[in-house]
Amino acid sequence: MSDHGAGPRSIANPEIDITDVFTFPSPERPGNLVLAMCNFPFKEIEATRLFFSDALDYRLRVRPVHVSATGPAAAFAVDDQEAFFSFTFDVPKLDGDRMVQTGFCRSPMGDLTFRVGDEAGAKANGVHVFAGCRLDPFFVDQVFSGGMRVSRKIPPVTGVNSVEGQNVLSIVVEVEHAKLFGPEAGSMVGVMAETATNGSFRARLDRVGRPEIKNFIMMDKAADSVNRDLDIRDLYSEEDGFKLRPDYLVAYRARLNGSMAVYDSLDGKVDWPLDEKGTHPLTEMLLADFQVVDMSKPFNEDGYLEIELALLAGSAPKTCGGRWVNHDIVDSLFTILINKRNGPRISDGVDGTAAPAPKTFPYISRPNPMPPKLPALVGIPT
Repeated sequence: MSDHGAGPRSIANPEIDITDVFTFPSPERPGNLVLAMCNFPFKEIEATRLFFSDALDYRLRVRPVHVSATGPAAAFAVDDQEAFFSFTFDVPKLDGDRMVQTGFCRSPMGDLTFRVGDEAGAKANGVHVFAGCRLDPFFVDQVFSGGMRVSRKIPPVTGVNSVEGQNVLSIVVEVEHAKLFGPEAGSMVGVMAETATNGSFRARLDRVGRPEIKNFIMMDKAADSVNRDLDIRDLYSEEDGFKLRPDYLVAYRARLNGSMAVYDSLDGKVDWPLDEKGTHPLTEMLLADFQVVDMSKPFNEDGYLEIELALLAGSAPKTCGGRWVNHDIVDSLFTILINKRNGPRISDGVDGTAAPAPKTFPYISRPNPMPPKLPALVGIPT
């Protein structure tokens, strides 16, 4: 799943778990950048009883990025300048006959206070924020995705969304892009989300840039030439995605190289030949683990990884990139990894949720009042 339960620590502590990150130009207001993160999956509980942890700092981080190279060595240069949106929450309190929670957002344009679950959110100084329970926007057939890694084959399609009707906690920010860094910074930004301890001792607990790096790629240990017995996802979650530490880069590269080579082999042909060092062409680009969106281009529903793939091909990107909420990331990523989009689309048969996200703030669908009990997918990795 996108980043649901992406490591032992998140599985044991779902309150820290970032399940998804989205970034895109606003379809309603050109020039506005939208950032969104989802948290706390698999809570089989009605929407009115889901609240954010008062012990965590939920952060959306943005930096200007520039293209530093194209072709096989394509890469982004990341500026040191950063804008972040930090969300913290009070302990829920009884107000009449219901529990309510107050949230606080620190932003480069000033602080905002809001009530969790308020559909209108809060606005000030070019920033609009929302926090509350929403329908989990991710969709995947877990039997298909997990079965592929177990069998090393493209499995039959059953087309069942494994998280249909489940809820998550969501944080959404819409901000005027021009107010973040000024026009001299350029139109491209990199975005990631993280949860951290809230207090004098600061520790990053979970971090997500691109979807399915940890679960689809890093979870598979069998083809790893360095650490075949180690689940490295928790180590990776502690990293700053804008600048990975050198200590574990060999381990991360080995995991990505081995796992992505397996995906490339599933259709019986090689579309991503490794170099003389055994490095997959996508490895360095994916280790720059933040989403890239180009605010000079209009909203586009299908831009995920388009900027990165265009740069690798030495061509000019055609879309804004980023990631829209309803984009079928599972099909897109499998198709890229397996045949480089040089063959048929690889589909798990699930093309969306029963309630697709709207193109209006806060862009993620209202929660299911009573989510169903999750099926037990015994023996099937996510």
